[in-house]
Amino acid sequence: MQTLKDLQNGKLQGIKQLTLSENLETFPDEIFSLSDSLEILDLSHNKLSTLPDLSPLKKLKIAFFSFNQFTEVPSSFKNCQNLYMLGMKGNQLAKFDEDILPLSISWLILTDNKLTSLPNSIGDLTKLRKFPLAGNELSTLPDSMANCKSLELIRLSANNFEVLPEWLLDLPKLAWLAFSGNPCSVSPKTEFSEIPYESLEMSELLGEGASGQIYRAHHKEAAKEVAVKLFKGAVTSDGYAHDEMNAYMSTGEHPHLISVHARIQGDEKLGLILELIPSHYENLGLAPNFETCTRDTFEEGTHFTLESIYSVSRAILSASQHLHERGLMHGDLYAHNILIEREEHHVYFGDFGAASFYNKENTLYEKIEVRAFGCLIEDMLVFCNEKNDEGYAYLENLVNVCMDEVVEKRPRFKELSI
Repeated sequence: MQTLKDLQNGKLQGIKQLTLSENLETFPDEIFSLSDSLEILDLSHNKLSTLPDLSPLKKLKIAFFSFNQFTEVPSSFKNCQNLYMLGMKGNQLAKFDEDILPLSISWLILTDNKLTSLPNSIGDLTKLRKFPLAGNELSTLPDSMANCKSLELIRLSANNFEVLPEWLLDLPKLAWLAFSGNPCSVSPKTEFSEIPYESLEMSELLGEGASGQIYRAHHKEAAKEVAVKLFKGAVTSDGYAHDEMNAYMSTGEHPHLISVHARIQGDEKLGLILELIPSHYENLGLAPNFETCTRDTFEEGTHFTLESIYSVSRAILSASQHLHERGLMHGDLYAHNILIEREEHHVYFGDFGAASFYNKENTLYEKIEVRAFGCLIEDMLVFCNEKNDEGYAYLENLVNVCMDEVVEKRPRFKELSI
């Protein structure tokens, strides 16, 4: 564990990554002594409200200042020419001036702040790929952002959008879009059975995500084992817990979707009772990392046969078509949100934290998700050794069709054949 005292005593010279969380109210000048080596700086969970010019940190690539007390985006990063990732989640940002970010930015995290507008200069960030903005007070985006042709993921949930800009749906690489919790995405009223929390006998933690934890539990009245997802209730990078619950409860029955049995009665604990997936199911992939930005990662030694890729692709195609027939966009179609049983290749498609309801008359929403489907297949093909098989060539062509940079030219899920 790194400490301010060690930094001040010169014990951290030569380090590439520094993390300090000690209720700091001012930026420690000693950090500049690391300028020849420091690449990742994390000063999240402090009490900072201002920063000095950080251009002396010439090797800085990634900077986190989340959960501090900033009211405006600092102009301190302008000359950090190697900075590609900046996180300022959970501050009180209300002001964002023009031309204060380096053009090298590809990942900008501004979730859970008080922004009512963005500067026109955001459109100059042509390398921007990932832009979480959930939990602000935005009702528009600058038209200049139509120039952000590299944008692949944007989170607009829990804002004030009456309508999304037309240019957004035409961005050539956009594949992961979330916009629940806005007037433009109204969840249908869903009648669902409720059970009291007291009827659940909670057991071990099975998993945890941005929006909550999933536990094994015994449903005493039904005398069966279930999974219980308890929501944190706060704004996450994807949006509001209530919207995720509504999405789950609107999915209906499908062999590759996790069944929802009931919700927990009342609002004291936000939670859903779900089908318990056998323990031998595992995640198909792992979440993106600092280097891949928007694309999933996989464990070392991962290998997919063509048979397994076809099985997974058919299942996710079927589930996605089912969802879009209901006007529901998953928003997070990724391998790390898919559970697989390796022997039979059976899969479940889960995690509806980024799901959004849309008007089905506009097929561009579906075609954006078709690109994400193409990315999924492309990622799996990287780990397949059967590259001379005609089945491999077929999937390669399918990827190209799904990832056509002219959104309108992409097929809908029901038009795809695997």
